[in-house]
Amino acid sequence: MPAKYNIAVKDTLPRFYPIGKYSTVEFREDCAGSCRECVKKKCVYDIFKKNYLHMSKMEDPEYLYECKSCFRCVQECTKGIFSRIINPEYRTLGDDYWRPDLLHTTWYQAHTGKVPVSGAGYRGPFAGKGFDSMWTDMSEIVRPTRDGIHGREYINTSIELSRRPDHLNFNADGSLETKEIPILEIPVPILFQMPPFGILSKTVLVSILKAAGEIGTKLFLTPEDIFDFPGEKLDNDQLNKYADNIIFCLEKDNYADHKALIEESAIIELKYSPGIEKELGKLKSINKDLIISIGIPLNSNACSLALELAEAGVDTLHFYADKNGRELDSENPRFVKDVLRDIHTGLVKASMRRMVNILVTGGIALAEHVNKAIICGADGVVIDLPLLIAMECRLCTRCENGLSCPVKFESIDPDYGSQRIVNLMGAWRNQMLEMLGAMGLREVRRLRGEVGRSMWFEDLEKESFSPIFGERKQAQYTE
Repeated sequence: MPAKYNIAVKDTLPRFYPIGKYSTVEFREDCAGSCRECVKKKCVYDIFKKNYLHMSKMEDPEYLYECKSCFRCVQECTKGIFSRIINPEYRTLGDDYWRPDLLHTTWYQAHTGKVPVSGAGYRGPFAGKGFDSMWTDMSEIVRPTRDGIHGREYINTSIELSRRPDHLNFNADGSLETKEIPILEIPVPILFQMPPFGILSKTVLVSILKAAGEIGTKLFLTPEDIFDFPGEKLDNDQLNKYADNIIFCLEKDNYADHKALIEESAIIELKYSPGIEKELGKLKSINKDLIISIGIPLNSNACSLALELAEAGVDTLHFYADKNGRELDSENPRFVKDVLRDIHTGLVKASMRRMVNILVTGGIALAEHVNKAIICGADGVVIDLPLLIAMECRLCTRCENGLSCPVKFESIDPDYGSQRIVNLMGAWRNQMLEMLGAMGLREVRRLRGEVGRSMWFEDLEKESFSPIFGERKQAQYTE
């Protein structure tokens, strides 16, 4: 029996002390000094001990980076002189979508490889924009046999990127008449691509490639990323080592210049342009077993393009939203979950959905977003910014303004960078397993398009309150 797929995580300390959410306020002149055990010494997570060691090195001030918000120290201080405040620098991290708590959670997962917990329980929004307006069904959580993390039941997280036939034909003797086509399977529904900004040095590229190799996924790259990379280029040994983990992104006007790449690749991606379906046969003539993905902007034409390309024989449709998961080229952009739902249902009505695969890029920031995107109709997701955040990026965009990087990305060690990404993917996969187990599902492919496994704020609000107050003129939580 083959071994169960597993992502090997290990504790990987940050190179630079992360910006934590909390700092402390102490009125030490009122301290009794007679407590046998100060509340700081009782911290079950040793937060204060770690901070004392950090501050003794004369580095950054106390930030309580790993604090779980249980507030035991505040509650049990006998003199009531101990309190907490939000670190002002913490509030400056990220933006409206890539919020400080999101960065903080990602740093923790990349550090430990563990599912994040909070001593104060879930304190996030119960309704909001984007994926926050969607909840998943956990009705099977009471069943003790559903447990993918601890292995009592194996939950499969693999997906395919190759096309599937709509039916099979058999000969009179029972042998298969339908021509066999190559199957390309990856063990997790998460692929990588190069981030849209940042200090993207050779070491950053190798870090991402090495992590992709460790977990068995793919990285979308243009030939320029490999052969015209700024600074030192990848050598042939490195390129050959990670060749199976690369999906080269080509265009209609330049793919003929990369015939050797196409011949050796199992899968490539073509950027969408009008008439691209006419190039599929030419690509197959170069490599008859080639799997073809088409990169499509997620805009108002996405649904109609999905149908056209599925009928033309494309294996995978890869839709690109903006970095915050919003529709492109629209005055009132919809969020990716709503567009995905339209694309999926359109293919279902045309009896084409089972044959093709859907990937989506943009707005995937947490493990729960992976499952939610799949519920909306995707087969898998492609991430970029979480890779940078895992390697301690603060999304400060200083690099875009020609300023120095506060975490010195240019000097990152590929072994360190890749392990941080592997840790993040290990934590994400465990959260996905917990969600799938709580839904009573044993493979992630069963989740695709299962909107019955979810609840949507817009639908619940309409069902509960529209008979009383009428319907909203415009949905409040769609972006």
